[in-house]
Amino acid sequence: MKITSIKTTLAAIALAAVILPGCKKFLDVNDNPNATEKVDPEQILPSAQAAVMHVINSQYQTFGNFWAQYWTQLPNSSQFRSVEQYSSGPADFDRAWGILYAGALTDTDSLIVKQNQARYAQYAAIGWILRAYSFQLLTDGFGDVPLKDALMGTANRSPRYDTQQEVYDSVFSFIDHGLALMDPDSDYHPGDDDLLAGGDMETWIRIANTLKLRAYLRLTEVDAAKAQAGVEALYSDGALFLEDDVTLAYTSQGGNQNPLWAEVVALNTRNQGASSTIMDPLKANDDPRITRFYQLRVDSTTYRSTPQGTFDQIASNIALSYPNSATVLGPTAPGVLMSAAESYFLQAEAAQRGWGSGNAAELYRDGIRASFAFLGLEDDEATTYINSAPAAQWPANPADRIGAIITQKWFAMCGSQGFEAWTEYRRTGYPDWIEPSAASILGPGNMAQRFVYPQTELTRNGNFPGLKPIGERVWWDTK
Repeated sequence: MKITSIKTTLAAIALAAVILPGCKKFLDVNDNPNATEKVDPEQILPSAQAAVMHVINSQYQTFGNFWAQYWTQLPNSSQFRSVEQYSSGPADFDRAWGILYAGALTDTDSLIVKQNQARYAQYAAIGWILRAYSFQLLTDGFGDVPLKDALMGTANRSPRYDTQQEVYDSVFSFIDHGLALMDPDSDYHPGDDDLLAGGDMETWIRIANTLKLRAYLRLTEVDAAKAQAGVEALYSDGALFLEDDVTLAYTSQGGNQNPLWAEVVALNTRNQGASSTIMDPLKANDDPRITRFYQLRVDSTTYRSTPQGTFDQIASNIALSYPNSATVLGPTAPGVLMSAAESYFLQAEAAQRGWGSGNAAELYRDGIRASFAFLGLEDDEATTYINSAPAAQWPANPADRIGAIITQKWFAMCGSQGFEAWTEYRRTGYPDWIEPSAASILGPGNMAQRFVYPQTELTRNGNFPGLKPIGERVWWDTK
């Protein structure tokens, strides 16, 4: 089993500077800054990738890690209190929405239009996959979003919204378009300008298949028949899935750091502490990953946490453990597009449901091992954990196995894939011990189930369908 990470440097990430800083065009779903510019795909590809990774590793990461209950607000500040209270408003989501539409998706359009040119067909193939990934990010966060009418520029500044079901249908179609174009033997493919896979089209095929598996499994609770048919078709076609972490390697140089670190720690606003929701089971299972997920405070000799949302119930001098500054919340902490651990857990779920090949228990353990490897821990540490930790045992009762798979996926995603962990919790209800934040304003038993539509849509889109409450479930969330 391969556990090595696919990483490239950020030499080309500065090309995204025309997109990532705040600008007036940036927040309009229909603005297309590159539409009239002659920009080569070699420049557009890293810009698109940087935009997607910026969203994953900034706003989506913050909300995901709080709502998956890895992080909680420190008692001596108020920076994330609205997140803990589930009271975030439209203005809080402007930037992520804008980066995806006016940044990543605009760039993928500029790649896709080159698909009939042999020199750029592989760029277009990657563009289709990034397009699918971006729309899944949008719809998993917001629910219904503009798709068919989006990105039309001045031809339509008030795009209609597509239902989440329609968006998912498009996601599958986009992936199929990308796979149909991919040719690992092509003489023309990206190189260092591909920040995520270095131009290795075999890797992009695995990314596409793994993304498709993720998307079909997202439908298990709303359309099990479609989920099953889609997964079975993947395996029937002999799909290969990721065995490596696909990451973006940030650097310590100005402008190239992990964006969440740049927005939080570098500005001396480090106000995330460890939540007891995960800290307690980490300790109870002697899980060595605790040392990679969190770090001791200089004034503490033990890992400390507090129940989610209890920032106003504990003393301000309690030294809660921070997210780890090397592996999670540091300038060079890698950004994760998809991890090997996630891939194995997806395959384990498919196998356990009887839709995919392979041994579910072995794939489950491979997922745990991949998580340890990603964090720089030794394989013998993973073996000890798998053999002895109660949380790692493969359930004898088949009815408990999906829960075990998702719970171990939740452990693996701590700090690095917060949004995906929260999203999987919404789909499955696992881990089953998560309770709403103590600071919730939504009433007993209620918690955040979606992002709130951004302020820019309220004020600019004539076809805006109206705000959805933060506690209202999205289409696929029926548990």
